[in-house]
Amino acid sequence: MIQDWTKLIEAMNGGVKTLRQGAPEAMKGFAALAQGAHAGTALDQKTKELIALAIGVATRCQPCIAYHAQAAGTHGASRAEVLETMGMAIYMGAGPSAMYAAQALEAFDQLTPPAA
Repeated sequence: MIQDWTKLIEAMNGGVKTLRQGAPEAMKGFAALAQGAHAGTALDQKTKELIALAIGVATRCQPCIAYHAQAAGTHGASRAEVLETMGMAIYMGAGPSAMYAAQALEAFDQLTPPAA
């Protein structure tokens, strides 16, 4: 196992809460940005989360990978869809993205219940 992704999310939730308390206006702005990015209907939420997951891989952001792997699963992404998304992230980010793609797949597997 590379990382315990559930523990990472729990730890980040505490850190983000502390940040929200210390910089409330900046975090309100960030929340508004997130709401705006999730608005609209041209792309479904699953697709938006897969894009965010790929960007998390390309920018090498472990917490982003954790949150968006979990959200992709919540919105119905399959392991096959995550794998194709990781292929695109690797294509765009080369070797470093391949290493983070392995982490993203592990995060998805840990944070998403097996399909029935």
